[in-house]
Amino acid sequence: QVQLVESGGGLVQAGGSLRLSCAASGITFRSYAVVWFRQAPGKEREFVAGINRSGGSTYYADSVKGRFTVSRDIGKNTVYLQMNSLNPEDTAVYYCAAKAAWYVQKYDYWGQGTQVTVSS
Repeated sequence: QVQLVESGGGLVQAGGSLRLSCAASGITFRSYAVVWFRQAPGKEREFVAGINRSGGSTYYADSVKGRFTVSRDIGKNTVYLQMNSLNPEDTAVYYCAAKAAWYVQKYDYWGQGTQVTVSS
């Protein structure tokens, strides 16, 4: 059974940092590009950051560029999202999703999400 499990969310003050993890089981994670999304209450889900299969290319939404860093540890079958300089607008449920390649539209697997709350 394939599972993506996010962890690392929580409550943090503005200006603080969190590191989210997306751990995969049941698949070889390095065979998938991974994307982080977020969804705030009353808003649509939005792209946050992504990383290709090799980890050699990363992609960011303009709103997080320079503050967030996506990386992967192939040995641990895990992708991370380091979030620095957090502000209240970053409050959302964060999800990771995996797809066969960066250019593919369809996502094969989704995590259950982890809540990030940034207080002002």
